[in-house]
Amino acid sequence: MITQTVQDYLKIIYKLGSKGETVTTNAIAERLNVSQASVTGMIKKLAELKLVTHTPYRGVELTQAGRKIALEIIRHHRLLELYLAQALGYSWDEVHDEAEKLEHVISEDFETRMAEALGNPTTDPHGAPIPSKDGEIVERSLVPLTQAKAGQRVTIEQVSDSDPTMLRYLGDLGIYPKVEIDVLEKAPFDGPLLIQLGDNQHHLGETVTDNILVSAVR
Repeated sequence: MITQTVQDYLKIIYKLGSKGETVTTNAIAERLNVSQASVTGMIKKLAELKLVTHTPYRGVELTQAGRKIALEIIRHHRLLELYLAQALGYSWDEVHDEAEKLEHVISEDFETRMAEALGNPTTDPHGAPIPSKDGEIVERSLVPLTQAKAGQRVTIEQVSDSDPTMLRYLGDLGIYPKVEIDVLEKAPFDGPLLIQLGDNQHHLGETVTDNILVSAVR
């Protein structure tokens, strides 16, 4: 039985492993805010359902079946975020929590109609790619803004949706996907970046720049 809890685990495992990193039970427990024992028990259940494999020292990996379910839930979530923003007027810092509640309960017919009403979009309000109906997702070569150097111009492609307060702050600055910014200065020892956005300049600390993904710098 593919319960909401199972879906949440598969989604987190996918996200944790999306950069090629080993997904540990400790990392899963931290992201889901549950005990190590709970994670161990669920991973055993997922393995029995042939949705994951768990190999000592190699971590947890999704099977093809597990990956398909994870991407389906992510598709639901990101389509819902965009629908809430475009059709219902939610701000980009409000849509994540609402989509978390709804992603497990919408039907496939509702998903299809929602996607068609939105024009079959490819990204959500935060710039994250929306998986296709058949479970494919575009892999992009993005880097954190933190890696940019003074004198470079970059295009913002995606912003993490995990912190509503940060999203409100960035929105107030005008920092959204597809916006171009110039990096004027970078302080040493992980210091802040000084950026130019339109006529305004802003200092952004590493906590913020780590959560902004940009395309190839130039």
